[in-house]
Amino acid sequence: MVDPFTGERHVPSTLGPTQFMGEIALLHGGNWSMPMRASKDTSVIEVPRREILRLMSEIPEMSDIVITVLAARRRRQLDTRDGTLVLIGEDEDRAVRRIAEFASRNRLPYRSYLLGSPEARSVATSCSAPPDMPAVVFGREIVVTDPTPDKVAQLLGLNYNLVDDEAFDVLIVGGGPAGVAAGVYAGAEGLRALVIEDLAIGGQAGTSSRIENYMGFPTGISGADLVWRGEVQALKFGTRFAMPRRVVKLERLDDGAFCATFDNDQRVRGRAVVVATGVQYRRLPIDRLEAFEGSGVYYAATENESRYCKDAEAIVIGGGNSAGQAAMYLSRSARHVRLLVRGQSLATSMSSYLSSRLEADPAITIEYGAEVSALHGDDRLDAVTIRNAGNGPERTVSTRALFIMVGAAPNTSWLSGLVELDKHGFVLTGDTRGGSSPYATSQAGIFAVGDVRAGSVKRVASSVGEGSVVISKVWDYVQP
Repeated sequence: MVDPFTGERHVPSTLGPTQFMGEIALLHGGNWSMPMRASKDTSVIEVPRREILRLMSEIPEMSDIVITVLAARRRRQLDTRDGTLVLIGEDEDRAVRRIAEFASRNRLPYRSYLLGSPEARSVATSCSAPPDMPAVVFGREIVVTDPTPDKVAQLLGLNYNLVDDEAFDVLIVGGGPAGVAAGVYAGAEGLRALVIEDLAIGGQAGTSSRIENYMGFPTGISGADLVWRGEVQALKFGTRFAMPRRVVKLERLDDGAFCATFDNDQRVRGRAVVVATGVQYRRLPIDRLEAFEGSGVYYAATENESRYCKDAEAIVIGGGNSAGQAAMYLSRSARHVRLLVRGQSLATSMSSYLSSRLEADPAITIEYGAEVSALHGDDRLDAVTIRNAGNGPERTVSTRALFIMVGAAPNTSWLSGLVELDKHGFVLTGDTRGGSSPYATSQAGIFAVGDVRAGSVKRVASSVGEGSVVISKVWDYVQP
């Protein structure tokens, strides 16, 4: 393995006789992010990707070896930040920060250099980029102008090359725990499935730094890692992923199939649809909130966001498990964490083990009956005004990082009136809607699972269970 910019050899990453090259992108047909060259005369046997996947499906022992090695290589890349994607000036430019969030949440290795640093200048020189400007660089030759997640996804080969009006057995809209679980089981059952996600595989659960009450992980696991494992599993079974892609419209065709239109006007067809779009945190009615999003206001608390509050005050708004997990995680890097809860107790909204830890942690202060009433700063957030319940006293607190994790707004506007929703926008399912299962909607062929379903238990484990179980009903529907 070599550095993509200097060409220098990474000695610990050298392969020899009987070993195989490749990385996790093999499963979805993406591009390599680990440049390699022969250090001496070498004979290499190239096996077509399609044949490798066929052998993996026929020989489980081979599949186990290949996937274990490829997953380990990706984990090492994330640890060492080896890869062809480099971000310069992340702290200075909102567009570059957006790429950092996209890469981090999708477990894509990248390096980030401060603007003006020797490393940044070296990269800029190697690809003839301006040395004093923020940039997104791919390899030694490509400087991404006006960087967007979609452009980066295309360079990395993450965008599944869909043919317009391509047909699938089932379209799974949403790449959170429920959607990925559905993708695993659909692929395992031989269904031609497509999972569609607009930002990051993992959904809201992917922003959770540590889940401790998921069976099988006694020391806990991050939401991103949990769902990434599921994604790899689904890819192994042949399920495809389209990302970043957002469904903006769903129609029922004359032949009974469904047509989903993406935000880039591309269309795909499916004989059945699984709605697994989950929920998103609500935007608070605070002046200038949108102006500070990505520049001090965040809706996730991962390693990427935690850097912005290192040795400083961090404020988390919310009383649920996600807010509690964020506060615990941020306390490792922040000088102090304030958890603002509108209610007077965490007993009804947060798991007992988590609330007990928060209350015992000296680095965390829980303020009940408190809310943020104003934001302060120029280009970046500098401080917030906190107000006690009612018309209580206000005070201004300096902070560079405000994490908002309140409310649950379902992502259902794209359903175009095809299914019945409750007054809050959640999808109604079950016998009362004429459905043949707890996950069937009022429209035959459309199923809903996970947090987006009215009456569901808003937990990762239950979402995984629903996504797994619903495929048996999808199978019954699509089979003649």
